[in-house]
Amino acid sequence: MSYENNARIISDDIFDLINECFSEERSSRNNENRLNFFDTYKDYFVLTDDGSYSINSKEINNKVETLHTSTGAISESFEKFIKPMKFDYSRDIAILDICAGLGYNTSAAIEDFMMNSTKNLTVDMVEISKATLACGLLVPSPIKEHDITKKAIEDELIKQDYASLQLEKCEIPENININVYIEDARQSVQKLKDNTYDAIFLDPFSQNMAPELFSVEFFTQFRRIIKDDGIVATYTSSAPVRAGFIETGFYIGQGPIFGRKQGGTLASPNPLMVDTALPKNDEIRIALSDVGIPFRDPDLKGSSESILNHRTEERHLARHNSKISSAVKTPIFLGDEMDDEKLKRRVERNLAKMNIPSTTSPEAYYIIECEKEYSKKQDEKNNSTNRILDMKERLKKVKNGNYVAT
Repeated sequence: MSYENNARIISDDIFDLINECFSEERSSRNNENRLNFFDTYKDYFVLTDDGSYSINSKEINNKVETLHTSTGAISESFEKFIKPMKFDYSRDIAILDICAGLGYNTSAAIEDFMMNSTKNLTVDMVEISKATLACGLLVPSPIKEHDITKKAIEDELIKQDYASLQLEKCEIPENININVYIEDARQSVQKLKDNTYDAIFLDPFSQNMAPELFSVEFFTQFRRIIKDDGIVATYTSSAPVRAGFIETGFYIGQGPIFGRKQGGTLASPNPLMVDTALPKNDEIRIALSDVGIPFRDPDLKGSSESILNHRTEERHLARHNSKISSAVKTPIFLGDEMDDEKLKRRVERNLAKMNIPSTTSPEAYYIIECEKEYSKKQDEKNNSTNRILDMKERLKKVKNGNYVAT
């Protein structure tokens, strides 16, 4: 199976129907297939709470999920990808939208820009699947700016000989430039110029399905192409993703909570652009346990399976050597008195292998000392990234026997 087919996440049924629709459009040049598609196959689309539509994923681990939260597909775009931004509307704005999907994130960005600026907006949309982009043409537009995005998608699909008819009548404003790249995002980012983007929207379906889009090497490209005050926004709260951002020189913080129990992740080269700290236990687990081992894709060409397998192997090698075991969330008990004797024995067995005698030993308090200064409001020095890096260094000293109790 090609990487493109493997990376495509919409359900097989809707994928086949969309391809058939546009194949018939190319052969017959009849506009009825596209115009009637949504009404004909409405049951394949999922109405979310704000009135916008999503679609189902293909079956993954015996589960089918929608591409967007049921709380609201277009609302999710505004809440997770637009509201956290700190755009300077007195300047031109450039955005990279990775895994652009139906075009909702780009459309939300266009609406926000048009309400606040008369400068120029450039959006580079990257999506590997033609059919997924084509689905964006078929759903009803949740906001009028989605018609602008549809026009850009249609133009590129015609250029790629996937569509043949110009049915989108909306004109793209002169001060808005939308480029659509239908390819592996890992290849796209390597061709982009340094210090270009004010924002990067990172919206793959999941890190377990597409770890290649959350790797250290991919984030290294982000660090190169983003501006010093730029912000990366992603929906995931995953520890390896957050660890990957830190390893590549980003400061991280918690993104908005919308449609999920946990907030997403924001990352920036500038610590002052990321206001809200991660929860304290998240910091501790990323810093100290093997769950904080990031994804790696050294040549930016690895398969999802090979990347996941490599991380599993790296976690195994790190456990009890450079990282505390993540079993029973061991590190989060550092500094705590434990009443559950059975759990305490398991935790302290794991700690002993890292030269930490107990959860309340001097070594334990030394490692997590920076958490005494924990504040949900971040500043240049007191922030999640600095605390995580501090705890990592202190754990290394304890494990190597370089810590002497005072």
